[in-house]
Amino acid sequence: MRLSQLIGKTLRDDPKNAKLVSHKFLLRGAYIRQVGAGIYSLLPIAKKIVSKIENIIREEMNRIDGQEVMLPVVMPRELWEEAGRYDSIGDEMLRFKDRNNNDMLLGMTHEEAIVHLARTEINSYKQLPVMLYQIQTKFRDETRSRGGLIRVREFTMKDAYSFHTSFEDMVDYYHKVHEAYDRIFKRTGLVDFIDVKSDAGMMGGNTSHEFMLLTPDGEDTIFVCPQCKYRANKEIAQADYPGVEEDPLPLKKVATPGKKTIEEVAAFLKVEKQQTAKAVFYVAREKQLVFVLIRGDLEVNENKLGKALQTNDFRPAHDVEIEKAGAVAGYASPLNLSTDDFTLVVDPTVEQSNNLVTGANETDTHYINFNADRDLKGMEYIQTDIATPREGDPCPQCKKPLKSSRGIEIGNIFQLGTKYSQPMQADFLDEHGKRKPAVMGCYGIGVGRLMASVIEEKNDEYGPIWPLSIAPWQLQICAINYRKQEVKDATEKLYIELKEEGIDVLLDDRDEKAGVQFNDADLRGIPFRIVLSPRNLKKNQVEFKRRDSKDKTFIPLNKVVATLSHEIKQELKKYS
Repeated sequence: MRLSQLIGKTLRDDPKNAKLVSHKFLLRGAYIRQVGAGIYSLLPIAKKIVSKIENIIREEMNRIDGQEVMLPVVMPRELWEEAGRYDSIGDEMLRFKDRNNNDMLLGMTHEEAIVHLARTEINSYKQLPVMLYQIQTKFRDETRSRGGLIRVREFTMKDAYSFHTSFEDMVDYYHKVHEAYDRIFKRTGLVDFIDVKSDAGMMGGNTSHEFMLLTPDGEDTIFVCPQCKYRANKEIAQADYPGVEEDPLPLKKVATPGKKTIEEVAAFLKVEKQQTAKAVFYVAREKQLVFVLIRGDLEVNENKLGKALQTNDFRPAHDVEIEKAGAVAGYASPLNLSTDDFTLVVDPTVEQSNNLVTGANETDTHYINFNADRDLKGMEYIQTDIATPREGDPCPQCKKPLKSSRGIEIGNIFQLGTKYSQPMQADFLDEHGKRKPAVMGCYGIGVGRLMASVIEEKNDEYGPIWPLSIAPWQLQICAINYRKQEVKDATEKLYIELKEEGIDVLLDDRDEKAGVQFNDADLRGIPFRIVLSPRNLKKNQVEFKRRDSKDKTFIPLNKVVATLSHEIKQELKKYS
C-alpha cells in the first residue's frame, strides 16, 4: 500500500473531547471518524486491524467446533416477547415501526434470534452439543457513550451461543470457551488481563464472567484478593464484614439536635460509623417505596439492590415520599413503622452487629442500642447483601484485605441455562424420546472495543504500538527525499521484493520531511520500520527500527528482505 493513496489524514493535536488514550490516537491516526454520538466510521487502517482480530476470533471459535452464522440486525417485536424481554428492557433498545406498522427493533444482542434458528434446526440429542457464532453489527442506545470505541451505541460483536443436553455438559463447554478467550486475548497482544465473576445483567443466567483489561482509566471497578485469587466485578463483589458483637442493651432515645448525616451523628454520639445503621430510600417502578437499612460506614450497591427488587427501574426517593410512610428524612429507621407502606431491605451487616445507632423517626432524635434480631422481630423484610466493598475490606473467602483495580471489559461469558430455550420452546428429544429444553451458554467479544483496549495497554506518547498479529501492516518504509531518483529507484525495488516475499508493507512515498513521516509512522504503530535516505544509500544500507524500541540499527541493502522476513516470522511465533 502506498501512503499517498491511503484514505485518512492524521491530526497533529489531541482532540479536545478525547480523554482516553485510545480515543485520542484513534482520531489522530485516522482510524475512526465520528458520525454521531457513539457512532463511528472505520477508516481503512482500522478496518485492517479489525479484520485481523476477527480472523483470530474465528480461528479460536472454529477450534472449539463453532459454526459461523449470520443473524438479522432487525427483528420483530413478537420474537422478543416470546422470551419476555421486549418490555423488560428499557430505552437502550431502539424500537421502531416498519411501513406495515409492525413493531420492530434493532438487535442489541441476539439470544432470541439464535434460539429461533436453533429450534428450527435442532430436534434431537444426537445433534448436541453445538455452538453457533456470528460477527455482527449491534445497536445499543447508551445514555452515555464515551471513550471513542470503548463505549458506543453501534458496534460489532462476536457473539456465540452453545446448546447442550445437560447443565454439566454446558459447564464443561463453558470452560473450553474460557480457555479460547484466554488464547484470543493473548494472540491480540494483551498481557494484563484477568477474568472476574460478574453480574449477568440483561442476559440472565446463574453464572457469568468478564474478562477485564487492567488499566487505571478503566470504567469498571474490580476487587481481587492477592491471597486466594477471589476476583469479582464491583457489581457483585462481596466482603466479609466483621460484626460488632456485644450483649444487647435496652433501646433508648437520645437527642441529636441538627445531626442528620452518619458523620454528624457518629461524631456527636462519639461512636464509630460502623456502629450506626443508615436508612436509604428509593422508589421502584414509580410507585413502590423501598427502605434500605445498611451499616452506616457502607454504601448501597444499586446493582445488588436491583437484583433483590427484581427490577432496575428505581430512583432515589424524595422527602415527601419518605414522609408518607411515616419516616423522617435524616432521622429514619423502620422502627414503629408499617411495612405495608414500603418494602424493607436489610443488609446482613445490620443483623450481624449489636447496639447500633439508628433513626427514631423524630426530628433531632435517634435511637441507641438498636438490635435487628430483637427490634425488627415480626417485621417482613428482604435480607440480602447490598453493600459495596472497599479497598482493604476482608475477602469473603479468606478474610485477607481486598485490592481494588480499574478495568475495561473486553469479553464476557454467561451460563444461561434454559432462560431462553424454555419460554421459546427450543426443545430436543433425549435418548428416551422425552422432550427437554436445551441448556445454553452465551459468549461475547466487542471487536472495536478490543482494538481500542490494545491501544490502552500498548502505547507511548507518540501513538499506538500494535502487536504484529493485528498490526495494519507488518512493515513501513519511510523514503526520505523520495523524488530523488536514486532514492525512488532503490525504494521501489525494495518495495516490490518485500511484497513478493509476502510481507505486508506500507510505503510512505510522500514528499514530506523526515519528522512528518516519522510522526505519522508512530501514529500508525506499525511494528517494523526501515528508512531509505540519500545518506543511508551512499553507505548501501537502510535504517531499521522497531516501534516498541528507541534503538536503531542498520541493515545492508542486499540483506534487507531476508533479515526482515526472519524478524517477522520470529515475532509472529509469539502470537501463534
